[in-house]
Amino acid sequence: MKKIDILVIGAGPVGLFTVFEAGLLGLKCILIDNLDKPGGQCAELYPEKPIYDIPGVPFQTAQEHVDALIEQIKPFDYDIYLNERVDSIQEVNHEDEKYWEVTTTEDNKFLSKNIFIAAGAGSFEPRRPPNIDNPDQYLNNGVTYAVKSIDQYKDKNVFIFGGGDSALDWTVELSNVAKSLSLVHRRDAFRGAQHTEEMMRNLVKENKIKLLTPYLIDSILGDKKVSHVSLKNFETNEIETHEADELIFLFGLNKKLGPILDWEIDLNGKKISVNTENFQTSKDGIFAVGDINDYPGKLDLILSGFHETTLAVQEAYKRINPGERVPFGYTTSNSKLQEKLGVKK
Repeated sequence: MKKIDILVIGAGPVGLFTVFEAGLLGLKCILIDNLDKPGGQCAELYPEKPIYDIPGVPFQTAQEHVDALIEQIKPFDYDIYLNERVDSIQEVNHEDEKYWEVTTTEDNKFLSKNIFIAAGAGSFEPRRPPNIDNPDQYLNNGVTYAVKSIDQYKDKNVFIFGGGDSALDWTVELSNVAKSLSLVHRRDAFRGAQHTEEMMRNLVKENKIKLLTPYLIDSILGDKKVSHVSLKNFETNEIETHEADELIFLFGLNKKLGPILDWEIDLNGKKISVNTENFQTSKDGIFAVGDINDYPGKLDLILSGFHETTLAVQEAYKRINPGERVPFGYTTSNSKLQEKLGVKK
């Protein structure tokens, strides 16, 4: 059983930045993630989607953001366990002190005074298209639920299904590379950013893409690989068949908290309630940072998660070193950090 300062559940951007903040205070982290690589949803669902709201970084793809965070934490000592998740936690006494004992699905066990839940939306899986029998038989052969490589859609007949931000974003982005692109939605109203919707409608006016509303997918055609798609018009009930190479279904995610529901932590719906002083949950030593938490005024932004985990790490230090003052200092004057980074004075 390994003893660790902070155990982080989730290796997305906020989990990775926790390693940096902990490292500044001399604390070591272990990250556990059920995906096969670090980066969370940024790396898994939209690695090539641009991010514009990271302070000081005008433009960065989601994968570039993850890569930068991994580069940033290189000076610090941490371990990462992938393809497994935390299965159970229990409070135990160790050397006359209270710790959390954590067990994973791979039977790894850890002791820590501090657990950081940085699990984004929890465990998730993409919603499948309605009324389609086994769409996954075409998975990666014309059917996808996320865009992982823009090159995959170059010179292809592409159909995007959905009405939210992801559907609008990728419609605009892939219009530059696809042979033809059609956005299919059940109604002529969208839930995404107004600016992106305006860009999409301008592309329609310029005949660069097609907007098909009100339509719903009726069937997928093809022998092992997608060759055509049939769509049903809500108003006329007519079925139209179109030649297709790639179908992208962006209906959102089914979010599940999984074993977190068994940990007796106060919840607000599918989110974990925290205080805003240190982002601790209703259980001492268990913190929730990033999109998984909830408090008045909460915004689901990466930069909000960075703020939350910074304050939470301060509290974790106090729990490990009771009575000691948290050693605060600006990174511009941190000679030890500069030495690790190889900064020349």
